[in-house]
Amino acid sequence: MAAAAILPFSLMLNSCEEFTPVFTGKYPEPEQWEPVQMTATHTIADLARMYTPGSPFEIEDEIVIAGKVSTSDQAGNFYRSLYIQDETGGIEIKMGKTGLYNEYKPGQTVYVACKGLWLGMYGYKTPNDYGGGNGMVQLGFEDLTGEYETSYLEVQYLIDRHVFRGETGDPVEPEIITESELPDADETQADNPNVGRLVTIRGLKYADEIFTLLYVNGNQDRDASENRVFLSDGTYNITTWAMSEQKVKEHLLAGDWDAVTVGSGNDDFGPVSEYRDEMVRYATPANVSQYFTMGEREIQIRTSGYCRFADQEIDPGVLDGTRTIDATGVLTMYQGNIQFVLLDQTGIKVNE
Repeated sequence: MAAAAILPFSLMLNSCEEFTPVFTGKYPEPEQWEPVQMTATHTIADLARMYTPGSPFEIEDEIVIAGKVSTSDQAGNFYRSLYIQDETGGIEIKMGKTGLYNEYKPGQTVYVACKGLWLGMYGYKTPNDYGGGNGMVQLGFEDLTGEYETSYLEVQYLIDRHVFRGETGDPVEPEIITESELPDADETQADNPNVGRLVTIRGLKYADEIFTLLYVNGNQDRDASENRVFLSDGTYNITTWAMSEQKVKEHLLAGDWDAVTVGSGNDDFGPVSEYRDEMVRYATPANVSQYFTMGEREIQIRTSGYCRFADQEIDPGVLDGTRTIDATGVLTMYQGNIQFVLLDQTGIKVNE
């Protein structure tokens, strides 16, 4: 059981921006369109190099980047955004709509006219004795709430002004990378071409550790300490990639988390056992980071509780350390740590 006093360290290692439900059905076929041809003025690394941590800004120059779509939201593990990549790195475009896979096909060229968009970073934390470092440089719109450095392109008008679909093509082939090619805590797309790109990492060993954030009442203030439950520095009988609402209820009813403290930081509002009935009544899907190691490096495979494969069991041989996995997905950063995001369950290969 993780003591409340050490929770801030765990928090620094994990993203708390929430995945939310994603429509993964089939939309009507989009209207016919003509692929555009534009000329990129900058690479993704060039654009990322313009960003200074903590200083999001509106792009005022006529900058155009181009890249191939590397992600799909069909399985529900990406939400209202897509990644494009070129030879220098990948970048998230916060599109503000779901069902993107119907219009933006894997391997399709996309051009982004950046003037008027905001360049920011998600997941930066000032380095200290406990870690910290860079997150992901991303493109979006101004966040008037001040909660994040960028917001979504919430209306089609903004998308149409800035994001242009080019020729379709073969899906992106993931680059197989080694431990030495993984990004360091202070690197971004400007420094390491693997950041934000679709890659394959081989021979990952399970680290017997997860992280997830639960709520006493998912309908109440999710920032309130008395409404938060952190599971970290252990496995807590969680053997799936993430947890649907039903899976969360199963764990609660089994008493798997009874002794865990409600609260964050040094707050202590009592054990989960005292809140079990309320937590079952108001349960919501839970995102989970499953920890793996690649040599001396730690990698969090983070999965949405709303995705189609949330409740898929991890191979028992992987969990007991007798087998390793090869993982294919988008390599991202959060507070200087590697967070790996699968497109779907086919991104996991269990090695004999």
